[in-house]
Amino acid sequence: MKRSIYIFCLVSCFFFLGCESDEVEELPPNIVVFLVDDMGWQDTSVPFHTELTAQNKKFHTPYMEKLAAQGMKFTQAYATPVCSPSRVSLMTGMNAARHRVTNWTLLKDSLQPMEKDHDSLQFPDWNVNGLSPVDGDPKSVHAMPLAQALSDIGYYTVHAGKAHLGAIGTPGENPINLGFQVNIAGHAAGAPESYLGEENFGNGKEGKEVWAVPGLEKYHGKDIFLTEALTQEALSALDTAVTSQQPFFLYMSHYAVHTPIMADKRFFQKYLEKGLDSTEAKYASLVEGMDKSLGDIMQYLEDKKVADNTVILFMSDNGGLSAHARGGGEPHTHNLPLSSGKGSMREGGIREPMLAKWPGKIEPGTQSGYQVIIEDFYPSILEMAGVDSLNTIQKVDGQSFVPVLKGEKEYDGVRSLYWHYPNEWGPSGPGIGAASTIRKGDWKLIYYHLNQKMELFNLKEDIGETNNLIEKEEDKAAELAKNLTKHLKDVYAQLPTYKISGNQVPYPAELFTEVQPESTE
Repeated sequence: MKRSIYIFCLVSCFFFLGCESDEVEELPPNIVVFLVDDMGWQDTSVPFHTELTAQNKKFHTPYMEKLAAQGMKFTQAYATPVCSPSRVSLMTGMNAARHRVTNWTLLKDSLQPMEKDHDSLQFPDWNVNGLSPVDGDPKSVHAMPLAQALSDIGYYTVHAGKAHLGAIGTPGENPINLGFQVNIAGHAAGAPESYLGEENFGNGKEGKEVWAVPGLEKYHGKDIFLTEALTQEALSALDTAVTSQQPFFLYMSHYAVHTPIMADKRFFQKYLEKGLDSTEAKYASLVEGMDKSLGDIMQYLEDKKVADNTVILFMSDNGGLSAHARGGGEPHTHNLPLSSGKGSMREGGIREPMLAKWPGKIEPGTQSGYQVIIEDFYPSILEMAGVDSLNTIQKVDGQSFVPVLKGEKEYDGVRSLYWHYPNEWGPSGPGIGAASTIRKGDWKLIYYHLNQKMELFNLKEDIGETNNLIEKEEDKAAELAKNLTKHLKDVYAQLPTYKISGNQVPYPAELFTEVQPESTE
């Protein structure tokens, strides 16, 4: 690591001793990662498609609009189909197939309640315990967490909200063990039992202890929504860094907009009046409450006169929930024109709303179609912080998108993106199930482990993934299957086995010597 704590000694000298120098090193930027849980590509009034859609018109997110106007909008940004894999990728820079935290985590050494017993597939022994800063922890991935890398060079690191990085009873359960100096309400669970202060955020509910949000006792019994309480606590924590002029890293990781879908009464009524049904109005109020948090953070940065040296990165951890519980329409339609939603390898399950602001580096009001994926955040943030080399424990798969932010690089169609989910999510629907996927340029191949079915889409021509070209474009499918197979082997990806035969699911490239099975849908 070439840029180290000595930078901040120079900064202190400059500010407090009045030393004179013709060459004062640029101050490292503050960095805010604003991560939303289960927010779909269309769950905002900011259009990420080529036009404003009916779904966009349901929502009101003025501060996302403001952030987009001040920075760059990414229209082709990706995460994984479910939460913990994305979060571990963000914190390690590793592709999910490599870190093997391929499903959501909760209980130590246990697949419950994450996976039910599948009729036909035996799922691999994945890293159910999540991320660990300690070498040798069983069923976990050992890595240098992003927060630790930033803390080591002098950043004040604050975690606020959902962690969901390690199982109960493991080191990764507590963000403090992962390099955060402050942890606000982060623990092993991936959802809150309640968003309501009047309900103590779920604390005290018998049998629901695992889901109760910890550490916010000062708000218990009060008329306050969880999103607001987290925001107030996060900003209070930042005062320490701002006062001491220390660069900070805020990981504002909201529980919103995950289930339970509860009304944020500050915004609920307006959506009922717009004609949304009760469930969808509750959901829209969750979204706007999240947006207000973003606005409050942006205003805080302005008030403290640090906005000009603060990076803001906005992202979601997986696609919007659409298999159930959303109301307001048929299942698997809430992310239209994208197909399906959370848990799926279709675009609705992995394509995310991403925004970036970096004053003086990003031209305001710009848009990029560059294809980025969640593990890219790790090297990008380290580059922003001035780290130009880092000896990590782990192999980093992500690639920095800093040149894209600066307008120095455009997508060349060469890089491939990969997803791997050899697990069971639960609900059925388009693209949901154990699968591996590659996207290269405009082409996307999905390989389903259960029946060895493949889907090939040209996303430029068919963003809704309605036309499976597997038979018409067999050469392209074979090329992508070969690339996907190479990736899976290179990262030692785990694959399920078939219960009847005991055989491992074949690699996708192996199927092109055989006839493709017919669709079972």
